[in-house]
Amino acid sequence: MIKKRRNTELALLIFAWLLGVLGTLQVGWATGEGTPPRLWITAGAVAAVALVMHTVVRIRAPYADPIMLPVGTLLTILGLIMIYRLDVADARRAQLNKSPIPTPDVYSQLTWFAIAGILFCAVFILLRDHRRLQRYTFTFGLIGLILMVLPLAPIIGTTVNGATLWVRFGGLQFQPAEIAKILITIFFAGYLVKTRDSLALVRTKVLGVGLPRPKDLGPIVVAWFISLGVLIFQRDLGTSLLFFGLFVSMLYIATQRRSWLIIGFVLFVGGAYFAYSNFAHVEARVTVWLDPWTYSDTTGYQIVQSLYGLANGGILGAGLGQGFPNLVPFASTDFIVSALGEELGITGVFAILMLYALLIERGFRVAITCRDGFGQLLAAGLSITLALQVFVIIGGVTGLIPLTGLTTPFLSYGGSSLIANWVIVALLLRISDRSRRPDTSQISPDDAMTQVVSRV
Repeated sequence: MIKKRRNTELALLIFAWLLGVLGTLQVGWATGEGTPPRLWITAGAVAAVALVMHTVVRIRAPYADPIMLPVGTLLTILGLIMIYRLDVADARRAQLNKSPIPTPDVYSQLTWFAIAGILFCAVFILLRDHRRLQRYTFTFGLIGLILMVLPLAPIIGTTVNGATLWVRFGGLQFQPAEIAKILITIFFAGYLVKTRDSLALVRTKVLGVGLPRPKDLGPIVVAWFISLGVLIFQRDLGTSLLFFGLFVSMLYIATQRRSWLIIGFVLFVGGAYFAYSNFAHVEARVTVWLDPWTYSDTTGYQIVQSLYGLANGGILGAGLGQGFPNLVPFASTDFIVSALGEELGITGVFAILMLYALLIERGFRVAITCRDGFGQLLAAGLSITLALQVFVIIGGVTGLIPLTGLTTPFLSYGGSSLIANWVIVALLLRISDRSRRPDTSQISPDDAMTQVVSRV
């Protein structure tokens, strides 16, 4: 049964790879480029990375979930296809303007995918049991906070498009918040598994809402102030929302007290109103969200072009290589969902959302089946991180909520996000393997085999 599980994973990976090859060919034929000259080199590199990851999982985590790796790979391949599509459009524009042809982004993204694959494998090689992470709860928390504020440091901190999110060392530029979200999730899981009993205590009720002891309100207030600090000093609405939403969600899962959700919602509304009233960049985001058409020539241009692209795609899309996704600024990063929506249509967007839903659902299933409290909270927190990212970026692109600046997991161009999300998948698979692995220390061989079959 274990072999069958891994063979299913391999078959799904092959299917995802074939879709990638067909999609790349479609882009080349539709744009008049013909068969890409480096198609088989690129396809071979993607296949090699995916095969190595599968082999490591097969050897080091044979009981792990067989769906998450193929889904993550398919989303990454879809991102590579659209980045290549945008590279073709940029090259054609440069030719028409008689400008130098820019360096294709798809090869940089493929390099980052390879690095992400290496770190994915490193998680399984270096971390044999996820429970070892609990020993370093406060260390991870401290490092995570340092990484969050690192972009504010002089010399190395860099501001891009009005947000101070980047750190630059020589020619290398990355977003430390992407790694910080993993470390802080580990810290939350380790902290809450030890304190959830005291945090669940209810001493008083106000309007029927059970309130915790005043001294237990400290953690959520601290998280609230930190999220506001990120919003104020870094002008990063997305990370602020992700940080606070993650903590409140994990706090609710740990304590099962709805009062924490209510308190968190009140603090969120208060913080949002304070930020809107006192900071021009937050007010601008909300104003453009409420009426992008009035500012379509200035600050609303990006979201308006995104909505036009989605409308042009319609139900079935214009077809890969047949739309105009390059008209949307930063289409390969913040608005790659808009680009995919124009060429794949609302049907394609729904399919992508289903892939995300499947990945997140499998993550929550890992949390449910895990047999230790730390692993449960860690798996739930990592899944919530993915869910919040998908919600806020797709909600912003479609006009459901104000734009936040987060990247779309696996799809968007950028190494920091891709690496972080593949490490998240690796941790979920490590927890999955541990939770599905039978405990043979105190049972007979016959009972152990029965337990293996029941868990498969």
